[in-house]
Amino acid sequence: MEGTHRLLAKSALDRLLDALRDAGYRCVGPQLREGAIVFDTLHAAGDLPWGWHDEQAPGHYRLQRAEDDRAFGWANGPQALKPLTFAPRETLWESHADTDGRLHFEATPPSADKVAVIGARACDLAALRLQEQHFLEGEHVDPYFAVRRENLLIVAVHCTAPAETCFCASTGDGPLCTAGFDLALHETDAGYLLASGSPPGAGILDALGLPAADDAQVERAETTVLAAGEQQTRRLPSRNLRDMLFARLDHPEWDDVAARCLSCGNCTSVCPTCFCHAESDVPLLDGDAGRHQREWDSCFTEGHSYIAGIVIRSDTTLRYRQWLTHKLGGWHDQYGRSGCTGCGRCITWCPVGIDITEEVDRLAQEGER
Repeated sequence: MEGTHRLLAKSALDRLLDALRDAGYRCVGPQLREGAIVFDTLHAAGDLPWGWHDEQAPGHYRLQRAEDDRAFGWANGPQALKPLTFAPRETLWESHADTDGRLHFEATPPSADKVAVIGARACDLAALRLQEQHFLEGEHVDPYFAVRRENLLIVAVHCTAPAETCFCASTGDGPLCTAGFDLALHETDAGYLLASGSPPGAGILDALGLPAADDAQVERAETTVLAAGEQQTRRLPSRNLRDMLFARLDHPEWDDVAARCLSCGNCTSVCPTCFCHAESDVPLLDGDAGRHQREWDSCFTEGHSYIAGIVIRSDTTLRYRQWLTHKLGGWHDQYGRSGCTGCGRCITWCPVGIDITEEVDRLAQEGER
């Protein structure tokens, strides 16, 4: 982190939102929507989920009233930062025919609106870094992702209330936010301890004119975050499972998990790092124009492995194996690390409660067919 922690009173959280708006940002933050905590436009601090806690387990998500009245006393919801940079559906270009029947193509760049998101967790920051590697650092930069990322300011929150499904401590991605944010805050009984992580964040912090927090306050806050990591009971056995997984391609567990998996794609939709997408042409009703669209896809769908009239991964066994071996194995070759940041969303939002940490433990066992 850059600079000193500053203390913002609990009752003065709107001052932070006002400073972000004054800098030209639209504020987005966590709010209650249909029984879940999701990111939406934030008009005032009163819109935050004050006094709510999330109860999570395999295939289970419920919101409950908490004993305290904190705004960030929850682990995560079904969204991460992914929808803010990699749109679930967007038009890449439009085409139209002129009076002579000739086709003309026009790019449709995304809006360059400045967005400040409040409430991102350490696992989400690690996931965004992986998406940056994929969309921005390859041979071909994705201009749609690039515009949104350039205009995104992140106010992260150090996690103190991990869910039962969280395991970010074992992946090395949390619960303390260490990089990838513009501002980061600790939520404490005394208020919010704010620190900057970038020049734009430092500018916002300076504009607030807040007093410095004392060392004891900072130490207590960081101790609370470290304790949150120690509370986590789920874990992956290693941060690099590549060799083990590729040596287990014929393990009986692939058939066992496929008998439970619905191939619904929920895990890939809520995963903060998954980037698979499909493209399609959508003709307009007038017959003279059309749109070329991109939307999220999943390696669990039949069409994902369709090539030249053949579906390569024709059953759930092959699809689940592809997902897990790529996420936890192949990503090491592509991005230098696992594609899992330990957020646990795939466990919570799986309709049948498949637990990725349990599946890895079973695969690591020596018994093979």
